[in-house]
Amino acid sequence: MPAFPVSSYRMKLPSLDFRLLCILIVISHGYGSYVRPPPRSTLSVPLDTKSSSDPQQVHVSLSGSNRMRISWMTSDDTVRSIVKYGTSSGKYTSSSEGEKTNYRYLLYKSANVHHVVIGPLAAGTLYYYTCGGSGPEFSFKTPPAQLPIAFAVAGDLGQTGWTKSTLEHVQQMNYDVLLLPGDLSYADDNQPLWDSFGRLVEPLASSRPWMVTQGNHEVEKIPILVSTPFKAYNARWKMSYQESGSPSNLFYSFEVAGAHILMLGSYTDFGTDSDQYKWLQGDLSRVNRRQTPWLIALIHAPWYNTNTAHQGEGDDMKEAMEQLLHDAKVDIVFAGHVHAYERFTRVFKNQANPCGSVHITIGDGGNREGLASKYEDPKSPLSLFREASFGHGEFVIYNATHAHWTWHRNQDDEAVVSDEVWIHSLPSVSNGC
Repeated sequence: MPAFPVSSYRMKLPSLDFRLLCILIVISHGYGSYVRPPPRSTLSVPLDTKSSSDPQQVHVSLSGSNRMRISWMTSDDTVRSIVKYGTSSGKYTSSSEGEKTNYRYLLYKSANVHHVVIGPLAAGTLYYYTCGGSGPEFSFKTPPAQLPIAFAVAGDLGQTGWTKSTLEHVQQMNYDVLLLPGDLSYADDNQPLWDSFGRLVEPLASSRPWMVTQGNHEVEKIPILVSTPFKAYNARWKMSYQESGSPSNLFYSFEVAGAHILMLGSYTDFGTDSDQYKWLQGDLSRVNRRQTPWLIALIHAPWYNTNTAHQGEGDDMKEAMEQLLHDAKVDIVFAGHVHAYERFTRVFKNQANPCGSVHITIGDGGNREGLASKYEDPKSPLSLFREASFGHGEFVIYNATHAHWTWHRNQDDEAVVSDEVWIHSLPSVSNGC
């Protein structure tokens, strides 16, 4: 994986007085006292000085069985949507062509967005590739065909000093796939921030598949002026929705190693008569737990939350879909939106249930809005660990029955394991689930 370009990012730290005022002391359950570091400024990501024909904002994603989608942008209209690739540096034995698009948002016109699916590819293999027929060589490693597999999990990333810290920590882990439960760039209608986000994450996102779903900051709908939501998100971050039989890029699923993963949309229709609900019913009916013993879901707005921020915002979706996920024996549900970390026991319909899903909120990637530091008191017995700190998670599935979850707090630029738990897959437990 390429080195994260620390020196490429400039930021202004708040004044000392302001930083001192922002220091908060948290008593973390089971971990004693912790002094939370101060907030950090939004990054200034330098403009790219590459040629107009060179690939920019490169990222890769899984695209069905044994295939990857390579996405990038160029401002030169003559560049072809072609990827050349092979297993030796500088020797490209295969090539694939794809499509390109662009979009307008108010006065902004995007560069060309290229999407090319390549494969079939060998599992657990390092590939070298070029985009568009020119420019630098990139490389990625395909995930393993069988367990074990390691996922990095980070939500609500944004583009701050804490985002940079989170990405550096993620880069240090030997992960196979990154899962992002919504809120990527925090562009919020300012489209050049999508470009700077693409440059920020390229060192990681070009070398391992990033699988994302949308959050509220991806909607970008303005009454009268911009009637179509998700214009930038859908154009730039095309996921494997067609491969999973979904009619929309806003919800889809994919399989990797021994896991079937649902990427659900909190900000598109989810009622029982919606396209998403009907697709989810069909998708779950096709899951084979012998082939994929782990079933995982990602949403944005959490269904369980003891933070005072965003209370109840996931309730309607939970009311519509929780029974579906419970009947399918979903093992774990990752959410974002709340800018803090929280892990719940297995739960269903607001009660502890040994056959319910483990719910984890991980909306603490580094966003510009800061941390959600206030929690309900007294603490619900359903909530096993909660802390308002930036960080990321690591979910390692070792075999068909056991997986290990760790949450790594960003503490003084070090990734500190602050919560961990072993999780058994629901088909493997002996209580009749």
